[in-house]
Formats: sequence, structure tokens, C-alpha cells
Amino acid sequence: MRPEATVTAALGLVCALTLAGCGGAEGNANQVVYWDTSGTAESAVFREVATSCGKSGGYQVQVETVSFDQALNNYKTAAQGGRGPDVLRADVGWVAQLAEAGLIQDLSGTPLAEDTADFLPNALKSTRYEGKTYAVPQVTDALALFYNKRKLDEAGVQPPKTWEDVKRIAPELGGENALFINNDEYYALPFLYTHGGDLVDTEGRMIEVNSPESVRGIGIAKDLLDAGAARTALDQPNSYTSMKAAFTNGEVAMVIDGPWAVPEYTESQEFSDPADLGIAPVPGSANPSPVGGHDYVIRQGSDATEASQQFVRCMSSAQSQAKIAAELGLLPTRKSAYEDPAVAGNPIVQAFEPLAASTHSRAWIPENNELLEPLQTAYADVLAGRQQPQAAMDDLAKTYQTSVLPDYAKR
Repeated sequence: MRPEATVTAALGLVCALTLAGCGGAEGNANQVVYWDTSGTAESAVFREVATSCGKSGGYQVQVETVSFDQALNNYKTAAQGGRGPDVLRADVGWVAQLAEAGLIQDLSGTPLAEDTADFLPNALKSTRYEGKTYAVPQVTDALALFYNKRKLDEAGVQPPKTWEDVKRIAPELGGENALFINNDEYYALPFLYTHGGDLVDTEGRMIEVNSPESVRGIGIAKDLLDAGAARTALDQPNSYTSMKAAFTNGEVAMVIDGPWAVPEYTESQEFSDPADLGIAPVPGSANPSPVGGHDYVIRQGSDATEASQQFVRCMSSAQSQAKIAAELGLLPTRKSAYEDPAVAGNPIVQAFEPLAASTHSRAWIPENNELLEPLQTAYADVLAGRQQPQAAMDDLAKTYQTSVLPDYAKR
């Protein structure tokens, strides 16, 4: 998952907004229309791999670049009308929702659901809904602690392993400029998980966001601010942008971010020498990072189902994943891709590999997005001091039960 919208190519924008003449190559079983939701820095590589897959497989591929923040709604609108792409690069949190709505194909029993042992377990979980397979893992994500090696070396401190370590070393790193806490909802999850908290328990059908463990975890973020060991942005829509700016101009020593952010950081003057950018596990629990990433899904009703299956199989192969990882620093979902020499030589991928292998699984339910949206407001209110952690999480639990998961029990 990424906190900011990707940039849309002109063709993709027209397709996404008008749905005219896009996706659909109706009746053409030999042409795969692929909606790519990656950013501009990545789209050229994905387009190259997609084109190569089409050539080697004997089918045509039409790549349309679509803005990530518009892709889900535009896909649903198109697919409900029998149009849209044959294959979509979907956020892992969208799969269950699209499956429940009947907008993507059940891949169970197809070659795409076979030989899955090579995939990372948590990445594979995102492809399944109610015991069936609806997607194939493309890339996975993990959050990490990014730190300015020069600043930590000058201060004579090591990257923190716990949140208490952050408070301990903060005075040497400029107090509140030690760490920038992004107040977006996805970035609340590492704090929530620290002491064993979670949003919901899907097996027990229990709302957990206001459990003692969850409240204690969210409270850590506010405690870091109150202790003068971290800072945040009060204007939430610009929080992520403010965090990146503070890190790249040398104001703050540490931030929490994902592998997608590395190119922008290393393009800055502060990290013109990539060796100055350190990557370490997020402080806290053994698996504090939520699993993120993207999967391939095939539209229900596609006229190019067979070619689409070939396309997804090629795009998700170890060879394709290795090329994408080596060139973009994105994290493969196949274990064997990490053994490729070009991938093994990529320092970003190598730094994130153990983190991707120990991510915290999420609630793979259709309401996944609806759980995150109100968390954003609650978390920002806690960090801004507008609500205490317990009160904010209690209110959030009520929202979950009344508006999102009425059949779940509340603590």
C-alpha cells in the first residue's frame, strides 16, 4: 500500500475517467488489456515486462497506466458494466472486496492456483477469499525504519530496536527531530501491533482496535511526541509529503516508510550517496510491519481469459519478478526470485527481504478499506491531542460495529 497517488499517464487518465474505448478489446481472445497502477518511475519497467510476456506467449498486450487512487472505483464501475481491463494490478486490500462483488475470476482449479509453495505465505494469503483463490501475488511491501547514517554516526548512536530506544537517543539527534511520525492510517499499524494489538480478529469475529494491547500501542506514538522524541504534521493530507521533505532536507534523522520511497530519497541531495540511507526494522514487536503490495486479478467476463492467465503466469514468474526487483528495488513475492544474482546484489531488496518475510498479516475481508479510513481520523486525533488513545479507539470500535462490521462483537 502506498500513501500517495501515483501519477497517471495521459492515455490512462482518459481511460480511467471516461471509460470510453478502454479495456475491453471486446471479443478479442488474443489481446490482454492490462491496467498498471504503478508510479511513473516504475511503469516503464512493468510495460517492458508486459510487452515481453505478450511476445513470448503469442498474444497482444495493451498496457494502460491508471492512477492508483482512482483505479479501484474506476475498475468497479467498468467491470459492473462488462467493461474494463482483462487484468488489473490490484492492491492486496482490494481482492476480497472485488471477489465478493463477483468482479474478478475465481482462479481455483486453474494453473495459476497450482505450485504456490514458492510464494511468501503472507503475500499468498491476500489472494484468497472464503477458501478460493482470486489473485496471484505480484510484489509485496513492508515498512522499515529509514535513518540518516551520517546523523546517527555523528551522534554516536545505533538504530533503535525499541520505542524506548527512540526516546533514549532522541536528545542526541535533536529531540523532536529524531523521528517524524506520519499520521496516515497505514503508518499507525506498526504502533498498533507493538504489544499484540490489531484492528479485528476475523476468526473470532471480534473487534480488537480498542483492546488494551491496541490502545497501549497507539499510545506509544503520542508518548514519543509528548517526550519530545518525535514530531508529526497536524495537516493530515500533507503528512506524508511533510515527512519526506523533512527527511530529504536533513531536518529529521529517521522516518518509517516502504521500499517504494527509496528512489525519491536517494535522488535528494541529502542522500546523493545512497550509502547514507540506512534501513532497519521498525522498532517494536517481532513483526511490526503490515503486509502490503499488489496482486494480479482477472476480470469476470473477460473475453481473453486464457491469454490473461498466460499473461499473469508470465508476469508473476520468478524471472519477471527478479527483473522488476533488480531494476526497481521492489520486493518479490516468490522466494526463489531473491536467489537471482541481480536481486541478491540489490541493497534495497536485501535490506527489506527479512522484513517482508516477517510481516503482520492483515484482515483479508471485503471491508478492509473501510477499517482503515476511520482509523486515519482516530489516529490523527490522538497525535494532535484532540482525544486520548482509549477514547479514540473506543469511538473507532463503535464505528466499526455500527457501520462496517455489525456482526462482529465489540469489547
